Amino acid sequence: MNSASPQQNKRNIIWTEQDELIFRNVLQEGLEKLKFPLPSPTIDLFTFYAKEMVMTNNNLNLTAITDPKEVAEKHFLDSFLPMLLLPMIESKEKNLQVADIGTGAGFPGLPLAILYRNWQVTLIDSLQKRCRFLQDLSTKMSCTNVLVQHGRVEELGKQTDYREKQDLVMARAVARLPVLVEYCLPFVAINGLFVALKGADGQEELQEAQKAIEELGGKLAWAEESSLPFSGDKRFLIGIKKIKSTPSKYPRRAGIPAKNPIL
Repeated sequence: MNSASPQQNKRNIIWTEQDELIFRNVLQEGLEKLKFPLPSPTIDLFTFYAKEMVMTNNNLNLTAITDPKEVAEKHFLDSFLPMLLLPMIESKEKNLQVADIGTGAGFPGLPLAILYRNWQVTLIDSLQKRCRFLQDLSTKMSCTNVLVQHGRVEELGKQTDYREKQDLVMARAVARLPVLVEYCLPFVAINGLFVALKGADGQEELQEAQKAIEELGGKLAWAEESSLPFSGDKRFLIGIKKIKSTPSKYPRRAGIPAKNPIL
């Protein structure tokens, strides 16, 4: 007897009107808890984004999170947490060059590009199918300030079009911090900022990454604990300022930073 493939066994998820309502309510309540209210048209765009992501996830592995409450909190609200800290460096209102490294389904870069249309946001991912999804989604939402770039960061970080060109670089759930620093700091311009969105182990990772931060030309600007408003899941947000140019040998070739991190 032939057994069904994993894809055949996979249950297609349908995003209903009730799911949309739940998502909107959780998102709006969570934004109020964070004291980060947003206008209704922006909530509409985020609701469209969430539906497109969950529906596309039936055919393309974008996220393990599909419950509307969790999508609102663990993707969208999670992406907004750094914005509660960025006013400390007065960057929100500037015309920034921003990159999201290992963006996956677009977090945190695409929600922030929707919020800040004066930012030029580059979403970088190593999987071509995810990049096509993000490009199509950005077009549907008229996000003309978004560039989707397919490629490996170890290679893009060497290219003159990207190297030390970004005012703000962000990364979420990509790698442990010593590795992430090597991926991200080469993209950051002098006096720019790299923001790492980490989980409960963030403090431990920060200790591990001290040598890498210094070697790559960075200096710790701030490190703040936070938590998601409903689940209470802990977050640790790390801001690293670029104070000097990254040595030309970094990033090392593909695979080396993960196998042999700077410790």
